[in-house]
Amino acid sequence: MLSALDEKGHLVSLLDEIPEKQAFTCPACHSPVRLRHGQIMRPHFAHVSLENCDFYSENESDEHLQLKAGLYQSLSQSEKVVVEAVLPELHQVADILVNDNLALEVQCSRLSEKRLRERTISYQNAGYSVLWLLGEKLWLRHHLTPLHRQFLYFSQNMGFHMWELDLKKSEIRLNYLIYEDLHGQVHYLTKSCAFSADVMAFLRLPYQRQTLSAYQVTQDSKITSYIQKQLIARNSRWLKRQEEAYLKGKNLLTQSLSEFYPQVKPPEFKEGFCQIKQDLTAFYKTFEDYYQNQGKKRIQTLYPPAYYGRMVNNTQKRRK
Repeated sequence: MLSALDEKGHLVSLLDEIPEKQAFTCPACHSPVRLRHGQIMRPHFAHVSLENCDFYSENESDEHLQLKAGLYQSLSQSEKVVVEAVLPELHQVADILVNDNLALEVQCSRLSEKRLRERTISYQNAGYSVLWLLGEKLWLRHHLTPLHRQFLYFSQNMGFHMWELDLKKSEIRLNYLIYEDLHGQVHYLTKSCAFSADVMAFLRLPYQRQTLSAYQVTQDSKITSYIQKQLIARNSRWLKRQEEAYLKGKNLLTQSLSEFYPQVKPPEFKEGFCQIKQDLTAFYKTFEDYYQNQGKKRIQTLYPPAYYGRMVNNTQKRRK
């Protein structure tokens, strides 16, 4: 925690100065907290016991504290910002609250998908927008875990995307145009913004008018052999796909290479994406329609959703 109530009931913030030694309490639950000012971690307050606090679930890591401080110092240059905003009606504390309507949650450790969904829905139902910004342990690497899928956002200009924070580089990153291949490997582009730059403008980027990006991925010419090996090994993911193929009267083992094109597709999650409210049915359809119209190619070029919709609509108009 970076703020607490002093003996007079005044809110003090360690982002301003280090207060004199006295009794401090948590602004949310009013139970005792201690001021810790050592050489290893940034000065912070910590609960004597979390047993009676429903707002905070654990004492924070130095990474969490430093990232909150960095975001606050950056955003407060141009926006109304409250660090550790207590929201009694939600029974939550927003790490950073911007302009009274945008909650920034700095997530440096794993949490359950159920808890993430509960907290997100709570924000949304109360009229807040929420962005989850991921610390190093949760960075996107080679595969999308079930938890990663719940951190995904979506826009027409940048497709599926997620946010990361890098303490060592003092920057915020945006991984965008996230797609998955048949091996389960993710492909994406990345933009970054230093804390010393205009972070608020960067957070708005997915919904701003911009030049649309694209990149290329080479198709795996041996994908049929790979799938056969996965089925022989009883890989649960591919057994499920085989079952789905059977229901459609197909068999993955007898399909040709061309039938697996395109090999790189948008992420899917049957339980629904936690952060995404809009219906993505039209996007998935225009994505498939576009590549069917293009024919089978060795290299697949990947675009934002807006591009697929535009190109498919143009093709349909020409046919009329």
